[in-house]
Amino acid sequence: MRLNDIEVPSGINKDRKRVGRGAGSGHGKTAGRGTKGQKARTGGNVPPRFEGGQTPLQQTLPYKRGFTNIWAQRYNIVNLGQLASMEKGTDVTGESLVALGILRDTNRPLKVLGDGELGVALNITAHKVSEGARQKIESAGGSITLIEEPKEPRRSKGRTEAPIRAMKARQAGK
Repeated sequence: MRLNDIEVPSGINKDRKRVGRGAGSGHGKTAGRGTKGQKARTGGNVPPRFEGGQTPLQQTLPYKRGFTNIWAQRYNIVNLGQLASMEKGTDVTGESLVALGILRDTNRPLKVLGDGELGVALNITAHKVSEGARQKIESAGGSITLIEEPKEPRRSKGRTEAPIRAMKARQAGK
């Protein structure tokens, strides 16, 4: 047997459907596209997400595309494993961590998390400390000092207290 002796079995290759070739074919006139409408026209194939010009679902539901909370507090996060190589009795602050290259800047408040082990006593000054980190620091003989910063009021559109007080005073005078 040679390659030129191989034949394709009959019935394997099927002729394509030829539409629009007369009523006798069963696919004449509208050629299986139904009557009228966008999908009946030439070039009328539209993607499944298309809603005929109506605002698409992926645009009407912003939560499906993600959401950014403008009031969320973002933290510089440091794990105990990153502090394990420090010497005993070292004062750990945001500035000292920037100097060591662990953090990039001190623009955000510092939060200490308990991932990793700590074998040395450190004096940590941070804005927040997780409960697991607190237990590991205290069991190693270290101390924690929390930085208390006043919370700024949540105001949108750049409003400050002065115009609000003036508005309330005007309303009280009426």
